Amino acid sequence: MSKTILHRILFFFLCTTVLLPSCSVQQRLKRADKKYAIGEYYSAAEAYKKILPHIKKQDKSLKASTAFKQGECYRHINHPKAATAYATAIRQKYQLQDSIVFLRQAQVLQYQGKYTEAAKSYSLYLESHPDSYEGQAGLYACQQVGEWRKMPSRYKINLEKDFSAKRASTFSPCYIGEESDAIMFTSNRTARKKKDKRNSPVTGVPVNQLYTTRKDAQGKWVEIELTEGLYEVANGESESASGADGSGDGESAEGSQKKEGTAEIGVCCFTADGRTMYFTYSKPINGQDLGAKIYTSSRASGSWGEPQEVKLFTDSTITIGHPTLNHTGDTLWFSSDAPGGLGGKDIWFVVQDGDKWSMPENAGPDINSTGDELFPTMRHDGTLYFASNGHPGYGGLDLFMAYPDTLQVDTTGIPHYIVMNMGMPFNSNGDDFGITFEGKTDNGYFSSNRNDKKGYDQIYRFVLPEMIFLVEGTVTDNSDTPLSDVRLRLVGDDGTNSKLQVRRDGTYRIKLRKDVHYAMLASARGYLNMKETLETTGLNDSYTATRNFVLSPISKPVKMDNVFYEFGKWDITSESATALDALVKLLNDNPNITIELSAHTDLVGNASANKTLSEKRAQSVVAYLISKGIATERLTPVGYGKEVPVVADKAISKTYTFIPEGQVLDEEFILTLPKEQQDICNQINRRTEFRVLKTTYGLY
Repeated sequence: MSKTILHRILFFFLCTTVLLPSCSVQQRLKRADKKYAIGEYYSAAEAYKKILPHIKKQDKSLKASTAFKQGECYRHINHPKAATAYATAIRQKYQLQDSIVFLRQAQVLQYQGKYTEAAKSYSLYLESHPDSYEGQAGLYACQQVGEWRKMPSRYKINLEKDFSAKRASTFSPCYIGEESDAIMFTSNRTARKKKDKRNSPVTGVPVNQLYTTRKDAQGKWVEIELTEGLYEVANGESESASGADGSGDGESAEGSQKKEGTAEIGVCCFTADGRTMYFTYSKPINGQDLGAKIYTSSRASGSWGEPQEVKLFTDSTITIGHPTLNHTGDTLWFSSDAPGGLGGKDIWFVVQDGDKWSMPENAGPDINSTGDELFPTMRHDGTLYFASNGHPGYGGLDLFMAYPDTLQVDTTGIPHYIVMNMGMPFNSNGDDFGITFEGKTDNGYFSSNRNDKKGYDQIYRFVLPEMIFLVEGTVTDNSDTPLSDVRLRLVGDDGTNSKLQVRRDGTYRIKLRKDVHYAMLASARGYLNMKETLETTGLNDSYTATRNFVLSPISKPVKMDNVFYEFGKWDITSESATALDALVKLLNDNPNITIELSAHTDLVGNASANKTLSEKRAQSVVAYLISKGIATERLTPVGYGKEVPVVADKAISKTYTFIPEGQVLDEEFILTLPKEQQDICNQINRRTEFRVLKTTYGLY
């Protein structure tokens, strides 16, 4: 072969290798775009991934739009590469085509918990769309999430390992009826024959199916089983071809599946008696996703009957799913992309009208946003729970609760709701959705893909711990000796009126009720009564209050600590108010006593002058008590000077070991001590005391 011919052959080969990719890029893009248009996001994303490297660098517009569509595909299936795809689109100036790329980038960054970066992207989007609710809500959430995290609810959550399956998603649990002993959930785990487990072109993972489990006598969930009676009809199979567990060859069914595809079945709800089920059903025909529908099935003799479509819209192209019933079963709520919504997928409802359902009504702007509202759950008390990525939240889908606003009336007939984000620990930056409650309790399950590197959904158990309110403390005398023969009386404004004997060591503990004002009275023979108050109003978590009672004896003087006077004067210092107010309270707690109020000085100085000083100090204390409303005739001021020295009790002897218990701190004893110890004794003798004179004041 001549060199000329060889060169021509090589030139032709090189030309075709350059031209063919260019031609094939357009064809491959067309096929990928078709998959994208019909919602086969996983397949489309894989196609865009292979096409992008072959788009010429100078064709930035095409590269930008392809990267954006790749990002959209990844976003729909929660793929972590979504943010990277959007970043590529932005580098290629896709924002010149449509600034929504900033909104989508912000949403996936928020989903990844990158709130600071997400806030920047939201701000960029709002520059061109200042009125966008999605943009405003997203930016607000990113700015507030730090504060939200400081205010978690009292709920406790744990991963429910009994429902988990490796390398599979499990979500949207629902109790079968009111008994709460059986549950059904959606999962794409492998349960049927491998040849039946075809990956979804939408998500790239096996299709979803419904599974059932029940509690045994010990309250534990037993073996999980594929729900019987639904799949033979749904997938065009006969009982002989394939059982509920996927047994049998099913060759004809396989051929049918290749044409029609394997049905996705999941996200269900039940009537109160657990005998009728509504569930979401979706089955592609000739590779095209025709959207989801709601089907219903009734149970007889333990197995579910042939499913029937619930036709709610005349337009068969409208997607509807995620059904939930109210407690009486006459209102069906669901999610749909029907025309007339606020954007994305909205929550709708229909009301039973004889043996049919009424025309669908949109749940309104309180519940629905320009984003997606999905997975509604109606609780027995009329509270609606749902997931949304359009309202302010932590990222991805967040769980919200909505209850009717009875104070707001709308002439259009659209109901109004007060909508609240359920906060932590229910919500995270991932997807949190599909909640169910255990009967009328505040416990149950919900779904989340938090903390899962592969993005698999898992079911979490939530429990609302009982709020426990307690009051506890000790009862002692004024020398810190525990008193056991003490009666406590508890009176509440809820009608509580109970009595309790304290323990031998002087301690007690009493359980309280929420939102109650309480008064407590401690009384013991030979001691003055003492009252305390407390309340449990406004508390949002368990709380233990401490109330210690120090009872003063009737038969001997009681020293008042922390009553101070100006040096060498009888003026009471401001630091004395606490101690004196405690005496005012004691007198009010014991309205039938009269007391002698005495002041004492030490042996230093002139005895006559000291006595006069102590008398004036006692009078100053009495004047203070009178100013606080204590009757004059209940008070007798006396100044003793140095005449009545202290007799050391156990507490003094324990604090000052050089002073024996029972020792009188008189001049004879004090002068035998070193100077430093003399000062201590003189300080102890300088005091203000009271003692009870009568306990019958006002009785006769």
